[in-house]
Parts: sequence; C-alpha cells; structure tokens
Amino acid sequence: MSQNNATNKIPAQVGEREITITRVFDASRDLVFEAWTKEEHLSKWWGPQGFTTTFQKFDMKPGGTWQFIMHSPDGVDFPNTNDFVEVVTPERIVFKHAVFPHFLATAIFEDLGGKTKLTYRTVFEETSAAFDKVKTYAVPGAEQTMDRLEEHLASLSQK
Repeated sequence: MSQNNATNKIPAQVGEREITITRVFDASRDLVFEAWTKEEHLSKWWGPQGFTTTFQKFDMKPGGTWQFIMHSPDGVDFPNTNDFVEVVTPERIVFKHAVFPHFLATAIFEDLGGKTKLTYRTVFEETSAAFDKVKTYAVPGAEQTMDRLEEHLASLSQK
C-alpha cells in the first residue's frame, strides 16, 4: 500500500439505507476505470480481504449481467448477480445487485490530475431494519474491497 494510504481513505458515510465509500488512488482515472471494467483485473481485487471470486458471466454494458461467486476464507460461497444500468467510460458505472441484499451501486471516477477520486455509493432497497443488519458486514466489506483495489493498483504501477 502507498505511504499516503491513511490520507487517501475517507471514512465511510452511512445513511438511513445507503453507504458511500470515497477513496483517492494514486493512479490515473483510466487505470482505475480499467481495473473496474476488465475481468482480468476485477477478479483479483473484488470482495473483502481473504475472499476469492469466480466469474460466471461478465458483460459490462448497459443491460449486461455480471454473475460471480464470492468464496469466503471459511469455504462459504456467495452467489452474486449484478445487472449493469449505465457504463460511461471513464466516468461512471451503475449496476443493480439483483440478489439479497438488493441495492443500486454507482461508482464515479474523478480525474485529479494523475490521481483518481472514486466515490462508490450503494443505495439499498431493503427495509431500514434489514439494512441495519446488512451494514454490519457491508461497510467493512466495502472498505476491505477498496483496500484490495488499492493494493492491485499499486502492483500494476510496479510493473
């Protein structure tokens, strides 16, 4: 991880039924966007620490589907399906998580002159009571996922 890691992390913001993770990565917007849109990158960092991901279908375009299984360190499999709503290169990706917990996710990529500000916002469709349970694992899981993205980007810049 970069030496500036602590300054690149902005604490997660949690609303009534939404979570927003904001990070500034020491990488170009094109590279960060590519890490989100190319299966060979995304499969290396998506999911919390210790998880691996097996892609079943990856069609990143409006109306396309991303199906995958997240494998936890303790052997539990979590099937996931995302339906892409919007893909605007290199600015924005919007998708609906089609299995519980249901949410609309928006990733916005802002160019900061060689660095990239990523704002990842998830708005949950579940009741407030269900969201209260979901956020106990969704917030740290999203934070860890962004940590893994940062590690992946750092490994690319070392090549």
